[in-house]
Amino acid sequence: MNPVTSTASGPAARGAAPVPGFAVIPGAQVQKALQGREQEITELVEATYRLHGAGQTVNPPSYFLRFPDRPSSRIIALPASVGGSVGVDGLKWISSFPDNVAAGLPRASAVLVLNDRDTGYPLACLESSIISATRTAASAALAADRLTRTRQRPTRVGFFGTGLIARYIHTFLTGTGWSFDEVGVYDVSADSAAGFCGYLRQSGADGQGGADGRSGAHGRGGGGITVHDSPEELIRSSDLVVFATVAGRPHVSDPALFDHAPVVLHVSLRDLAPEILLASANFVDDVEHCLKADTSPHLAERLTGGRDFLDGTLDDVLTGRVDPPADRTVVFSPFGLGVLDLAVGKYVYDAVARAGDLRVIDDFFHELRRYG
Repeated sequence: MNPVTSTASGPAARGAAPVPGFAVIPGAQVQKALQGREQEITELVEATYRLHGAGQTVNPPSYFLRFPDRPSSRIIALPASVGGSVGVDGLKWISSFPDNVAAGLPRASAVLVLNDRDTGYPLACLESSIISATRTAASAALAADRLTRTRQRPTRVGFFGTGLIARYIHTFLTGTGWSFDEVGVYDVSADSAAGFCGYLRQSGADGQGGADGRSGAHGRGGGGITVHDSPEELIRSSDLVVFATVAGRPHVSDPALFDHAPVVLHVSLRDLAPEILLASANFVDDVEHCLKADTSPHLAERLTGGRDFLDGTLDDVLTGRVDPPADRTVVFSPFGLGVLDLAVGKYVYDAVARAGDLRVIDDFFHELRRYG
């Protein structure tokens, strides 16, 4: 797995197993390795879901580090291992500090550590906010494609929440062949909504849209952009609804908003009241992971005392074990699996290594002689 080894002296220099080299891969290299490869990364994410469904991964429960004096903030550890052709172990360590946004910093920051499968030595640390957003967006694009194959493909998409994840999801949707007649936008922050509209116009989503982002002729990314004044307007006008907020508890509670049976990518997991899920067909990425930490599916389980409201996992859909209904609202609630981060991180590591651009820290592992 590791194309570089340490130059440390000692046993490794006298015929013992070489010590893996340790590399640091900054965000610029991560972005370069992933940019423009939406279709390839989505296929990688699909392959990883299939490995997970086949039992060729290890994905323990995520660990949430919370702070009594900062209740809105958290740091999450996601350990995982992926077998098959991916073959990597490691850990994502990702923080979510919503107050950062007011200070001009992104809400989330993250690193990913990859471990050598033979020795267990850490072999790389990668900037991982880009990797995390990429795997989330690829998962959403994959789900959007597979959950709509039994119905007419949606042409009106609505984004509820307009941060980094929403931008990545739109990029992955258009990068995997989607085109929309209408793009709806809603955010509690007018500045965030305006910024997202600026991204949409720059990406060609509105063709010749006006400066206020409220309308536009068809362009290569789709059609007009509408900034909605209320959540109800956004949901009712969208066939594909993307929830990408930082909500900590449900704030959308009326099942009638979904009477037109849209497909819902419930990426932020805590937006929908249990009653909406109970009136819908529900798919998750992993049952045990998703039904915890007060997610909307977890609340639905508490309310009903069971899991009968779940129709299956995304892997069930990928393998054809379950067909999503064409005449009901379909909700995909992905908890976010560490195995996806590892697969995408390994892809980045291999790409940087092939290019000969790994920034290896010589002698990172120093105490290599058992008795000094």
